[in-house]
Amino acid sequence: MSVAEQKLAYLTAAGRFDLCSPGECLRLLSAASYITYSRRTGGCGRMLKMLLHGTCSYDCAYCSVRLQRERVGFSPGEFADTFLDLWREGLVGGLFLSSGIARDVDCVMHDIVETGEILRRRGYDGYLHLKVLPGAARADIHDAARVANRISINLEATSPDRLGRIAGVKDYRQDILKRQAWVAEEKPGGHTTQLVVGAADETDAEILSCLADQYRRVRPSRVYFSAFRALPGTPLASHPDTPTWRAMRWYQADYLLREYGVTADELRAVLDEEGFFPDRDPKVVLADGRMAVNVNLASHSDLLRVPGIGPKGADRILSLRRERPFTGLADLARAGIRGKAAGRYLVFGGRETVQTKLVL
Repeated sequence: MSVAEQKLAYLTAAGRFDLCSPGECLRLLSAASYITYSRRTGGCGRMLKMLLHGTCSYDCAYCSVRLQRERVGFSPGEFADTFLDLWREGLVGGLFLSSGIARDVDCVMHDIVETGEILRRRGYDGYLHLKVLPGAARADIHDAARVANRISINLEATSPDRLGRIAGVKDYRQDILKRQAWVAEEKPGGHTTQLVVGAADETDAEILSCLADQYRRVRPSRVYFSAFRALPGTPLASHPDTPTWRAMRWYQADYLLREYGVTADELRAVLDEEGFFPDRDPKVVLADGRMAVNVNLASHSDLLRVPGIGPKGADRILSLRRERPFTGLADLARAGIRGKAAGRYLVFGGRETVQTKLVL
């Protein structure tokens, strides 16, 4: 294995905690390195996800990169050569590039941007996601937004107090929130962020307030959720792992906020007395407390509240019911709706008929 392959293997593995797609998984690229693959990567499919530099001088208590003492990394030109070879061979279809902060933030951020610029100059026209580092200069954020399809800066925690529990060097308001506002101005509709769920012992009520503020203030295209995992050798090595289902509940709740018109106040009703989601789909919990919906009369927004019906399904129902009313599960199947998931929350009939809730 060559030195470049060894570095690529280490830096792709080190980047596995920085998410770029919900439900992502790691697959072997070759004997040496890994890629991230997901059906939801916007057509990219085979995305190389890695750190440009594999050491970090910051003190994030949950991060394994801080433990690496030997400096491992690529120069912008060296990595561009490596990536373009993989791309031309058809082994990768996109790039998500982040980095540890091995030295001055401005130097590392400049390397990230320069890598993107080299790739574009040399003919790479595929998907490019560049990470914005805490404390990055406005000029570097501007240049990252210019060359990348998407940029992102991680919140990591819900508030200054919570971040202070897990990362003493970063200033939440100055290094992250201020830079996130710049990111939103430079790349409106093309930026994301990420929360590490459970590392700082925050409640789901705190996450919900944070998300509501995010979508009101900077409008990220989406938020990613990483369930905390205790790593040997870190200060949080003895901290309990966050259950995987908790991050999954947050992906479901986030979709409700972004795509389904559900408000933060409605989701607060799902939380228990301690401010946490139960291990149930929040859309199902909300639907259990509502009256059944008449599939032939309901508005688009009311149809979206039904488990098993998403935006495309609601559109199909509105279109098909103009031709003839829905009478049962077979008609739901005609619209591509899973009857068992949606049927118990629907009634069938028109204004002049008796409405009977379907019992499954």
